Amino acid sequence: MRQLAKFSITVREEDFVFHLMDDAGQTTDFAASPDQFDAVIDTLDELLSENEEGVVELEDEDIYQKPLG
Repeated sequence: MRQLAKFSITVREEDFVFHLMDDAGQTTDFAASPDQFDAVIDTLDELLSENEEGVVELEDEDIYQKPLG
């Protein structure tokens, strides 16, 4: 599995672009509508607020998914 090394977000006229870079320097870009962007933010907020220390500990078989549209 690739490890996330860096990310950035570009705001465009009608959407956002997530730029995700792995530790090998490979970049993958994803466009997201404002509603999808909100869903990502809400999901991260839910995951972080579920753990008092702010760190999410998931078992290997646990996958947290939320439909984005």
